[in-house]
Amino acid sequence: MINITKVSLESISTIQRLSDEIWKKVYPSIVPMAQIEFMLSTWYSKDGLTGQMKNLGHQFVLVEWNNEQVGYASYSEKIAGEPIRFRVHKLYLQPELHGMGIGRAILKFIAKEAMPLGCKELELNVHKRNPAVGFYKRMGFTIEQDIVTIIEHGHVLDDHIMLLDLMKNPL
Repeated sequence: MINITKVSLESISTIQRLSDEIWKKVYPSIVPMAQIEFMLSTWYSKDGLTGQMKNLGHQFVLVEWNNEQVGYASYSEKIAGEPIRFRVHKLYLQPELHGMGIGRAILKFIAKEAMPLGCKELELNVHKRNPAVGFYKRMGFTIEQDIVTIIEHGHVLDDHIMLLDLMKNPL
């Protein structure tokens, strides 16, 4: 059974644990290990996650499957005060549970939370070589544009920006 719950600062250690586990299982075939370690130590650090929650307004949810914490997501208005487009910043799930409908349930949860606020679109970035691109396409997302971003220490994010029109596909 899937349980999705909004969380805050009290869940940072759980989010960090899940990030470490999931990133090290999924991403070594997609990005260099040095980049994974860099991202885990910055964006997924206690300070990084605290800043996302407190300063950037990212709402986090934890996902349980059969009473075990197996993933999480975060989302917010893309531009504060303009709720028409929400951005899914993170959506991570233990890889052994891919294909079981949990990712769809997470997206439905986010849409259900955002639509009453005026949201008509969900946007996210996904690495071009990430198998999740196929999942997002099956959910109705389309590729809006490709973007290459150089982050600290020369690491590269080579992403699709994908968009879901909730008026055409409410999940």
